Amino acid sequence: MFEKIVKALFGSQHERDLKALLPILHSVNEKEAWAAALPAEEYPKMTSLFRERYAKGESLDAMLPEAFALAREAARRNLGERPYDVQVLGSIVLHQGKIVEMKTGEGKTLMSVAATYLNALSGKGVHVVTVNDYLASRDAEWMRPVFSYLGITVGTILSDMDNDRRKLNYACDITYGTNNEFGFDYLRDNMRWDLEGRVQRGHSFCVVDEIDSILIDEARTPLIISGAAEDDTFKYAEVDKLLGTLEEVKKKDNGEYPDETQGEEVIGDYKLNEKNKNISFSNTGMAKLEDLLQKRNLIKGAIVDEENFEYLHYFTQALRAHKLFHVDVDYVVQDGLVQIVDEFTGRILYGRRYSDGLHQAIEAKERIKIAQRNRTLATITFQNYFRLYEKISGMTGTADTEAVEFAKIYNLEVVVIPTNLPVTRNDQDDVVYLNEDEKFGALCTEIAEAHQKGQPMLVGTVSIEKSEKLSGLLTRRGVRHEVLNAKNHAREAIIIAEAGSKGAVTIATNMAGRGTDIKLGGSPEHRARKRAGTDAPPEKYVAVYKEEYETWKKDYEEVKSLGGLYVIGTERHESRRIDNQLRGRSGRQGDPGRSKFFISMDDDLMRLFGGDNIKNLMAKIGMEPGEPIYHPWLNKSIEKAQKKVEERNFEIRKHLLEYDDVLNQQRKFIYEQRDAILRDVNLRNRVNEATADMVESALGRYRNTQRQDQGEALKELTAYLKEKFGHPLHMETTTKDAQTPEALSAVIIQELEADITNKENLVGEEGINHFIRGQYLQLIDRKWLDHLENMEGLREAVYLRGYAQKNPLTEYKIEGFQIFDTMIDTIREEIASRVHLVRIMAAGERTTGRQTTLGTAQSASHGSIGAFASSGAAPKGAAAGNGRPSGPSSRSEPDAVTVVRSVPKVGRNDLCPCGSGKKYKFCHGR
Repeated sequence: MFEKIVKALFGSQHERDLKALLPILHSVNEKEAWAAALPAEEYPKMTSLFRERYAKGESLDAMLPEAFALAREAARRNLGERPYDVQVLGSIVLHQGKIVEMKTGEGKTLMSVAATYLNALSGKGVHVVTVNDYLASRDAEWMRPVFSYLGITVGTILSDMDNDRRKLNYACDITYGTNNEFGFDYLRDNMRWDLEGRVQRGHSFCVVDEIDSILIDEARTPLIISGAAEDDTFKYAEVDKLLGTLEEVKKKDNGEYPDETQGEEVIGDYKLNEKNKNISFSNTGMAKLEDLLQKRNLIKGAIVDEENFEYLHYFTQALRAHKLFHVDVDYVVQDGLVQIVDEFTGRILYGRRYSDGLHQAIEAKERIKIAQRNRTLATITFQNYFRLYEKISGMTGTADTEAVEFAKIYNLEVVVIPTNLPVTRNDQDDVVYLNEDEKFGALCTEIAEAHQKGQPMLVGTVSIEKSEKLSGLLTRRGVRHEVLNAKNHAREAIIIAEAGSKGAVTIATNMAGRGTDIKLGGSPEHRARKRAGTDAPPEKYVAVYKEEYETWKKDYEEVKSLGGLYVIGTERHESRRIDNQLRGRSGRQGDPGRSKFFISMDDDLMRLFGGDNIKNLMAKIGMEPGEPIYHPWLNKSIEKAQKKVEERNFEIRKHLLEYDDVLNQQRKFIYEQRDAILRDVNLRNRVNEATADMVESALGRYRNTQRQDQGEALKELTAYLKEKFGHPLHMETTTKDAQTPEALSAVIIQELEADITNKENLVGEEGINHFIRGQYLQLIDRKWLDHLENMEGLREAVYLRGYAQKNPLTEYKIEGFQIFDTMIDTIREEIASRVHLVRIMAAGERTTGRQTTLGTAQSASHGSIGAFASSGAAPKGAAAGNGRPSGPSSRSEPDAVTVVRSVPKVGRNDLCPCGSGKKYKFCHGR
């Protein structure tokens, strides 16, 4: 009631948002004549002037009217397109750090230009994020003339770029790229061993295109950089051979599995959970697995023993691969590789692999070479990556339905911008059939009739399998068509460009082609490019384009008279937003259009979320074969099913974020410390602080033991100092110079600090820094990898604590930070110990004895810094060029100084202790 009163008095939220933006729009329009009067050479000068004003403290908001007017005029002069007022409104919303919802075909790419230009004036860099490389490259090239005219540089980040080119493109004022590449570059930057190798220069402002796809659809899975782990591929193959003997648990009459905990009889070995794509084993199944493995001599003892428990994981993943992941739906097999299909776009996710051994299980299922399991080296969710930005904004055709999630997770408001012209598309009611065969029959009839009339059609399917099934049926009926799915995505731009031509029938998987306009009558640009040839001179292309444009105008009017683009959905998606995106392909800029969804009670959405009861009811009523069903109950059932899935997916994303927030705090701390170590020019202070803490702890134990046994306390303290620092505790020190533990602590710390000072005098400040830095980075990276695995194991373990009435998330937080704190303490102590244990001698001197240290086993014979640097060499796979100088680095370093670490000898054919992965004879043993 309160909402109705507010709406009646003040208008809807959308109307209030629009009202607040109108004064700013009027200010921009007032400056339009001023911008139009400026000559071309004044535009870069105005940009320089804006930058000077910003440097002096003027806000970007104050410069907005002038900057937006310049950007609008620059677009008109270079692209021949003057941004509409609604596009200017959208750009204002982007600048304010909000999400713009604009319908398909309203020109979101051009709309974002003014906001990116204004924010680029700060000099901090603007990132424009798109969903794939094609759109990133296309949008950057399309808008580059406008930005260049304004004196702004534009870069593009593509997946095949090397490090140097990435760094150059990130240095531009505006950088276009995909969400994956931006995220991976952030992770790679924080794995580097030198500052020079980093490519990103900060996270100031980003504009996310198709923000709902990136921040919602793809937010359920984190970005992961992996490296090879132990080779267990043969185990996947062995387990795959044994699956034939396992049987699914027999269901009860009501379609549910019997409950073992309630004493119900269970016949079978495993249960499937299709909704969550999980497998669980019955007690009988566990016993059968154990028996199978023992007979094959794969295990000894019980399967639940620590050394055998991994086989339960292999069986679980193998069954998931066979029963819950399907070829041409979830993945395709191409060139002997299993390639994942993006469930939201239908595109192949090249280079991506299912984690946790599932990919290997699918490879074993498909009888292709099983790749070695990867180990997580770095990971982050999209939620936490994009929350790094000081200001984030986005644009899409469908965001309002997810406004609550955007507000809760990202603190982003959604502002709906009206269309430039009214939408005249006819969105028809859904047609529901009893089973899939009837639905496909009716679909083909509908498509054939519209095709015969000449009306262009876009048919959306949910999987490659369904698109190819429909394609086969249409071929039998003689209907010419194009298929756009992950198997032929390379022709995506060509197919979509002609999807609006007279009589065109395009079958597209999900939202393939999103981001590209479908023009009624086809694309004159595409046809002109095809006729003229890619190498044609500009004048030839222009002449051909003029001819094609005249032809297109006639085709446009004809297709318009036929009713425009007809969009058909072959299934309802689990999210209403995805269905709205499909519908939004038709009816751009006031064009006519039509949309309809064909549904069957066999569709996954209906089957998994409440369709069986309705299907049984309709069968009992006695529906005629092929007869469509119309009933308000069905529409409510579909909407209810979609809401159920949307809520479940939101909970999944929220759940993922809650757990990742724990890891994110730890990740930020590790990356900050790593960055500080790379920048710190006086790392000896870190070592001294860690040393002092270790000595204080040792003296605390000494005090406690001293009360009971003075001799034992002294013995333990002496052993500790010898082991950790190679520091001898003289008896005269304990009796003469330090009568109390506090005084003794001060004496020991002073002597240990003097030890570091002596080493610094021998190799110079830069030399000691280089050595400590290398040791720190090496140990941090190794410990962080172990920590990621520990946290993943902890996350799986805490779920079981729910049975003990404990909150798994709370348990994860408490234990996760305990593990993390322990890791941090271990790193500090190991580094302090290593630095003290290393011994430096002048060249020519020799040691006769051997001493065990905690440092890496190494026999160094390099001069100057090289002696220290070798101990801190980057591990295999780390960024090249770790800042190691090739010669003496400072005048304070004597040339004849060598680090000697007296430890067991390294064999010539052993791996080099520096971590390079090479044999010692080919590395430091040369």
